[in-house]
Amino acid sequence: MEKNAKIYVAGHRGMVGSAIVRKLEREGYENIITRGSKELDLRNQQAVADFFASEKPDYVFLAAAKVGGIVANNTYRGEFLYDNLMIQNNIIHNSYLNEVTKLMFLGSSCIYPKLAPQPLKEEYLLTGTLEQTNEPYAIAKIAGIKLCDAYRDQYGCNYISVMPTNLYGYNDNYHPENSHVLPALIRKFHEAKINGEPNVTVWGTGSPMREFLFADDLAEACFYLMENYNEPGLVNIGTGEDVTIKDLALLIKEVVGFTGELQFDSTKPDGTPRKLMDVSKLHSSGWKHKIELKEGIGYAYNDFLKQYKER
Repeated sequence: MEKNAKIYVAGHRGMVGSAIVRKLEREGYENIITRGSKELDLRNQQAVADFFASEKPDYVFLAAAKVGGIVANNTYRGEFLYDNLMIQNNIIHNSYLNEVTKLMFLGSSCIYPKLAPQPLKEEYLLTGTLEQTNEPYAIAKIAGIKLCDAYRDQYGCNYISVMPTNLYGYNDNYHPENSHVLPALIRKFHEAKINGEPNVTVWGTGSPMREFLFADDLAEACFYLMENYNEPGLVNIGTGEDVTIKDLALLIKEVVGFTGELQFDSTKPDGTPRKLMDVSKLHSSGWKHKIELKEGIGYAYNDFLKQYKER
């Protein structure tokens, strides 16, 4: 990407989008276009068409999405499918109409079948049934991958798709019910610590295994692939390492400094048993993560404390 290129980061206020903006700024890019949801409703076809026609970006990072944890995904099923389809369809189509040089579509590891072999290889897409609790979100993301490939096939668009593993980091969502497991546990342990509570209850059995990538590492990978990768299909982005939810909870407990007990509520859903990414494609292209889990949790906890004090 040329240093004077006009780059649109969709979803710049989110954890992923803001990490991508920080990376671009560190690399010396100054012509970065952003719009908040109040300025531009990405679900609105005409509004997105007008925006692209007036701004004419050269490159697009499509990091905008309606996101949430198990409860949010399972409760707002219609919204998760409709909103995400509209956001990505509008941006991908208008990128084509306005001759965007290159677009990166960001998906999620939930696109893979619930019981796919581990670790998850890119070719396992559409080989089995999805996890029911987040199926609408997964269906939308799969449609986004296929739309990018279809526009590549029909129109010659250089659109690439990347599938990050579970993410955490700066600007994460710490909502007590609608957040993902890692930020939710940071909040739980912190509040238990300051309230002097004797124990913290973790949803599920603690046995599912999850892989976690710090969002700034994801931004590094996205920038690297935008510069070096031009193929159809998708690329997994992750660490290639996973931990049980129990071990994750113990790690967060240690970082936060909570001294009470850990309990598990097995009446709550576990979700997919395991979601480890096969990142051999990414590693063979020349990129590997730098921030390990304990170090990243420390950064995330400090960010949470800032957010917590500002409320």
